[in-house]
Amino acid sequence: MCGRFTLVTDPLQVLERFVIDEMKIDLQPRYNVAPGQLIPAIIATGGKRRIGQLRWGLVPAWAEDEKVGYKLINARAETVGDKPAFQRLLERKRCIIPADGFYEWRQLEGKKKQPMRIMMKSQALFAFAGLYDTWTSPRGEKLHSCTIITTKPNDVVRDIHERMPVILRRQDEAIWLDRERCDAELLRSLLVPYDAAEMRSYPVPVMVGNVRNDSPECIEELV
Repeated sequence: MCGRFTLVTDPLQVLERFVIDEMKIDLQPRYNVAPGQLIPAIIATGGKRRIGQLRWGLVPAWAEDEKVGYKLINARAETVGDKPAFQRLLERKRCIIPADGFYEWRQLEGKKKQPMRIMMKSQALFAFAGLYDTWTSPRGEKLHSCTIITTKPNDVVRDIHERMPVILRRQDEAIWLDRERCDAELLRSLLVPYDAAEMRSYPVPVMVGNVRNDSPECIEELV
C-alpha cells in the first residue's frame, strides 16, 4: 500500500518539473502526508496542466457516505480496470500526485517496525499515478478526492513491504494525464514497478508514525 509520502522540494521546482500552467494552491513543504488530508494533485484539461488539492481517500460520485474514502486510499493496479469504484475513473479521471519520497514500515523482530523513506537516488521529484472523483453530499457540498494506485514491489521495496505506489516514468506522465487516451490496455501497461536501480531507501525516526508530526526531522536518516 501507500499510506504516507513527502513533498519537500522547492515549489518552483515542482512547477517547472511538471510544466504547470495554473496553480490554485500555496505549496508548502510536507514531510508526512497522510490519508484524509488535502494533497497536491495535477490534472490536465485542454492540454494545460493545473495543480490543486484533492482529499486523499477516494469518495466515488455514487457513494452514499463520504466515510468510504478511508477505505479507498489506494487502488490495486491489477484490478483497477475491473472494480466499479475505479473503472470509470481509469477512462476519464486520472491525475498525478507529485512527491519526492514515500514511507513504508519494515517488520523487525517481535512487533517492532522500522519506518523507511523510499526515494530516488538523485532526490528527484516523481509522480504517483492517481484517480480522482467528485462526490456531492446530501447538502449539496462537493468533495474532490483521489486515490493512489499501487503495484507489486521492486527490489528496493520488496524487503520492506509487499506493495508500492505506481511511480510513472517521466515519458508516461503525459499519456496518463491525457483525457483523450481511453485505451484501458495502454493505461494499465503503465502501472508497473519503477526501476529499482534508480531508487534507494533509508531508516527514519519513528515519529513519522504520528500524523501530527510534519517537520524536517521526519526525513532525517538514522545512522
